[in-house]
Amino acid sequence: MKKEIKNAAIAGIIVIGVIAGIAMYFTSLDKPGASDNSILTQPVSSNVSESQYPAAPDLVGISGYVNTTPDELKNAMKNKVVLYDFWTYSCINCLRTLPYLEDWNAKYADKGLLIVGIHSPEFEFEKNIDNVKMAVQKYNITYPVVLDNDHATWDAFGNRYWPAEYITDYTGHIRHTHFGEGDYDLTEKTIQELLDQRAQALGLDVNANMSLVDLQPHQFSDQQTPELYFGYDFAAGRSFIGNQEGFHPNLTVTYALPTNLQQDHFYLDGDWQNLSDSMKLSSDTGKIVLPYYAKDVHIVAAGPGVDVQVLLDGKPVGSSDAGTDVQNGTVHVSENRLYNVISSPQAGPHTLTLIAKPGFQIYTFTFG
Repeated sequence: MKKEIKNAAIAGIIVIGVIAGIAMYFTSLDKPGASDNSILTQPVSSNVSESQYPAAPDLVGISGYVNTTPDELKNAMKNKVVLYDFWTYSCINCLRTLPYLEDWNAKYADKGLLIVGIHSPEFEFEKNIDNVKMAVQKYNITYPVVLDNDHATWDAFGNRYWPAEYITDYTGHIRHTHFGEGDYDLTEKTIQELLDQRAQALGLDVNANMSLVDLQPHQFSDQQTPELYFGYDFAAGRSFIGNQEGFHPNLTVTYALPTNLQQDHFYLDGDWQNLSDSMKLSSDTGKIVLPYYAKDVHIVAAGPGVDVQVLLDGKPVGSSDAGTDVQNGTVHVSENRLYNVISSPQAGPHTLTLIAKPGFQIYTFTFG
């Protein structure tokens, strides 16, 4: 997948070094996807000059502002410790970091921390500011969010991942970067240390040494189905469609379920329009069957108020396995967003079946 970090593998460790290594740092990150929980971090130290760290790029190519205006944001960033959070609202890994960001905002905003959400979309519908505003309201985000629809700021940072946190000291130099979920204690301790350095340098009577946010991080399973894409552009080079009909760009294809199903592949039944980022059902009814291994299953989907029936291992999903967006065995798809369809007590092998009506559009399966 392009430009994402959504699974639990380690993507790698990149070091921000002294000036000689700065250029290498910003040019070594490219846009193809990577896996979860990579860390790029430089230990905070009061014994070094901030100039030894790379300066954060300016916010460029911003097409919209939520919870702020251009002038308000520019003024708010002066002499602040800034946490830049690269996210997109259909990314489950991004959504699981939001409670930490909101708690840090509540705890440290009056002590000199400014969080800026850099919304860098994966899918076209995520460029719509009304959709972003919907997500900001839904997830109770109160800090500033800017729309980086063309990934200009993403490119300026040399970013590759969703989510990614870049933290600067009050002079605007990047002192800590973390990719993916996890290591929240380390990130918060970094915030505290940089805020204390800021207070000392500016002669402020502020102490940021507080107890850490006490939230339960997501527990990843040792085995998990990878993210699966329905758009022919997104699936290029990693196709997990199990039907022999395969992808046919911009055509409507009649798919039939084969006899044998392979784990970690999805199978279609019915007439589905092949789009660059998704598939859209055009027949009176259609199915998607997925043998998978995971605890949670999410779909990124859209539809004109379509009720999608959810079966688990051939039976209507029960309350113990139903996702948060499932009621009475169905999920009502009316917004372009991520829907949680399965949330089992523990990870394991299962077969998920979605039975849909015309207009249902699916972009991806994600797992957790």
